[in-house]
Amino acid sequence: MNFLQENLIYTIPALGLIGILVMLAKSAWVSKQDAGDENMRTLAGHIADGAMAFLRAEWKILGYFVVIAGALLAYSGTVHEVNGREIHSSWIISLAFIIGAVFSAFAGYIGMNVATKANVRTTQAARSSLKKALKVSFTGGTVMGLGVAGLAIFGLGGLFIVFLSIFADLGPDTVKTAIEVLTGFSLGAESIALFARVGGGIYTKAADVGADLVGKVEAGIPEDDVRNPATIADNVGDNVGDVAGMGADLFGSYVATVLATMVLGQEIDASNDAFGGLSPILLPMLISGLGIVFSIVGTWFVTIKNEQSNVQSALNLGNWSSIIITGIASFFIVRWMLPENLELRGYQFSSMNVFYAIVVGLIVGAIMSIVTEYYTAMGKGPVDSIIQQSSTGHATNIIAGLAVGMKSTVVPILVLAGGIMASYYFAGLYGVAIAAAGMMATTAMQLAIDAFGPIADNAGGIAEMSQLPPEVRERTDNLDAVGNTTAATGKGFAIASAALTSLALFAAFVGIAGITAIDIYKAPVLAGLFVGGMIPFIFSALCIQAVGRAAMDMVQEVRRQFREIPGIMEYKAKPEYEKCVAISTKASIREMLLPGGIALITPVVVGFIFGPEVLGGLLAGVTVSGVLMGIFQSNAGGAWDNAKKSFEKGVQINGEMHYKKSEPHKASVTGDTVGDPFKDTSGPSMNILIKLMSIVSLVIAPYIAVSSPEVATVKNESSGVKYKTEVPKRNTAALQKQIAGKKVVKVQQP
Repeated sequence: MNFLQENLIYTIPALGLIGILVMLAKSAWVSKQDAGDENMRTLAGHIADGAMAFLRAEWKILGYFVVIAGALLAYSGTVHEVNGREIHSSWIISLAFIIGAVFSAFAGYIGMNVATKANVRTTQAARSSLKKALKVSFTGGTVMGLGVAGLAIFGLGGLFIVFLSIFADLGPDTVKTAIEVLTGFSLGAESIALFARVGGGIYTKAADVGADLVGKVEAGIPEDDVRNPATIADNVGDNVGDVAGMGADLFGSYVATVLATMVLGQEIDASNDAFGGLSPILLPMLISGLGIVFSIVGTWFVTIKNEQSNVQSALNLGNWSSIIITGIASFFIVRWMLPENLELRGYQFSSMNVFYAIVVGLIVGAIMSIVTEYYTAMGKGPVDSIIQQSSTGHATNIIAGLAVGMKSTVVPILVLAGGIMASYYFAGLYGVAIAAAGMMATTAMQLAIDAFGPIADNAGGIAEMSQLPPEVRERTDNLDAVGNTTAATGKGFAIASAALTSLALFAAFVGIAGITAIDIYKAPVLAGLFVGGMIPFIFSALCIQAVGRAAMDMVQEVRRQFREIPGIMEYKAKPEYEKCVAISTKASIREMLLPGGIALITPVVVGFIFGPEVLGGLLAGVTVSGVLMGIFQSNAGGAWDNAKKSFEKGVQINGEMHYKKSEPHKASVTGDTVGDPFKDTSGPSMNILIKLMSIVSLVIAPYIAVSSPEVATVKNESSGVKYKTEVPKRNTAALQKQIAGKKVVKVQQP
């Protein structure tokens, strides 16, 4: 065994640390860029203050949740036997939960902190050139991407080393207990991610809808006009929803994906490898850690030459380069680490088949991004169809957007289905899990591309509020339009990874819960399947209703200020921005609790009352329904948004050009308003919902597990034929009495 093989486990958190160090360097570079004149800095300060006010209020509420949930987990860790079944856990799972929650919240804070610095600096850069504006905004996004991925791998790898040391005296159960406790880290990360995504989504869309309906539609002033009282809240929302929320979201997804692969990897006998039998467990962490490095390389390709260059092409080049390098490196890593022949739950496969499964994951992720871009990008057929139907009014715009969203589910679902079957064919359930891990390996790049969009959006808002020259807003709008598409592709990427990860988590749950199949012919299981299919609908309804209620409060406040504060429209009086910020903050904190509670409590109630098989049916229903709802809502909202933005440069409908403030444009604003909670609140929350419910189920699985039957080899004394049969747990003498006329040869432990 060479030095690298002996110390590979320490290499994993080191790779996470590399991501964090590069993130700090890029964050320092962003901070050094010119922040513009005093007016621009003041506006950016209002946005930053509003974003921090929201985070402080959110963290206060979530702090209570973390303490209570941590105490319950600590108690559960003291239970080591249920119904005669040994449970490999520890009270330390509560510490893992708290660390995961803190890391998830901090990941969101990192992104939001740099975004509120990068936005005004992007505006200032746009006064010089599009190239410089892209560099500043994308570097800001890169800080978030590297921060999220770096923290995830550093946390997972570091805690795994610590837990192996703590439980070293358990002998054969050391690894099993370490991974069981590590599930707490993922539970903490996903719990915070759900609340951050839902709360941030309600905040941003309440402000956005209120600002649009009164400002653009009623008052007829431009988007992000300084006279609109809700415009600061709207820009704050971009940061707390699309940046902090998305950061926590993908942090949780990243951790859950790697953990699901580790849970299944521990079941594989790899005792003949060079890593102490840990190679199937370490592999997903190593690939994800190296994916951070390859994402850093990919960022070098994101640049343009001049004003006429295609920004989307530059981002695609960086994305594809990181994906291809990751795929190539995976070949050598798999061949080096894994034994030639592997087996999981009776399914045999080779190390090369594991590599093929990783390639499947990378291909699925890439196709999902391409399909999502097609359905949401300007100039493509789906968005153009919405534009054309805007000419006949608001209703036909809504009809067109709904149709686009529903149609957009077909290809992604077929791709996901094909990916699941192909990855399973190559390496069984481990193949499905490692495919998801391969897809998530370039999360740093995916998130950098995603976070660049809100930064560009904020930059445009600051340019409008500062009344900068038109060419500045044109450059920021160029970036913002691309950002809308990259945000949609990021959500498509997240929901695709969620589908594969949930299947892997589901497989891990089935193994720990001691069930061999989910029989939907049983009425309780079928009932669980239906209830699970319903949950994404009620979850979405609560999120959308919350946006509607908060938006109504915002609309009334904006109307009040226009009515009661004379001189706003003439630039003689300053709007009361802070009151609109307060409305969004209070509404989002209040409204996020019920949807989050449904995701956390439902699996516990169903599991303990009806058992693991019914809970399995519930998870199956949630996963299928949630994936469909997530794709539909995210793509419909993205298409509506870009249909509206198309009018800013002018669109041709039936041979006639239409611009902003035209009747078709007003119809497109209505569609965008409907799509806002779809694409930024309920839609992107679906992937967290299905993963969080799976992780909660995985954590409680040992406590609701059924006793596995023993397998007895029996001999018919009259015929002499031997065969195996499942029998209840009991001693051999009792078995001989139960099986009349047959002799028990041996009893196998399950």
